[in-house]
Amino acid sequence: MAGTAAPSTGQKLTAELLGTFILVFGVIGAAIFSSADATLLGVAFALGLSVLVGVYAFGPISGGHFNPAVTLGLAVAGRFAWKDVAGYLVAQIVGGILGAVVLLGIVASAPGADVVATFRAASTGYDELSPDGYGLGAFFIAEIVATAVFLFVILGVTSAGRSAANLAPLAIGLTLTVLVLVAGPITNGSFNPARSIATAVFGGGDALVQLWASIVAPIVGGLVAGVIYKAVFDRTTKLTA
Repeated sequence: MAGTAAPSTGQKLTAELLGTFILVFGVIGAAIFSSADATLLGVAFALGLSVLVGVYAFGPISGGHFNPAVTLGLAVAGRFAWKDVAGYLVAQIVGGILGAVVLLGIVASAPGADVVATFRAASTGYDELSPDGYGLGAFFIAEIVATAVFLFVILGVTSAGRSAANLAPLAIGLTLTVLVLVAGPITNGSFNPARSIATAVFGGGDALVQLWASIVAPIVGGLVAGVIYKAVFDRTTKLTA
């Protein structure tokens, strides 16, 4: 009996693009269009559920990263081939921007819509972009720690030999939900450079000026988690990708 062929590079990149599209469309759409009665809990669940369904749908094809910080953290931990990192990052950023473009088209069709203000409110940041006015220091602590926790969970639930590996997407999605409940009031809860880029490109000056922090902090958190996990828990892991 012939075995199932491994996904091609094109299939993997397409899966990452679609998964990131779903993530951005889901969480930013919930934040924008449910603004009249949205709660932090609702947005947190929108992110968790978007990632959960994306990982179930596309995880078997690409691994279901949908986040540059995750890709880089997995590479540092020895779980992902460095040669494939650049392609994944590009696919994730493009997928996120496409998700924002679709939302942009919907927002712009509303009478009197202020597109820039809408996307600015959904952008991650500090000071004037922080929902509760937190500064840069608090932003970095929240985004770095939350992303590191997220990577630790991903690395743990996807480790070889886990008996409940089929429940990994559920654990990953619920972890994101909890993290947004903690960090949402501080940073708007991204932990994902692709998601932050997607909103910032349409969010005007403040969002673009502060975008660097939303790229750097999650990547630092992902890299730290990858290094620590490999050193402490995964010393015998061999790269097979």
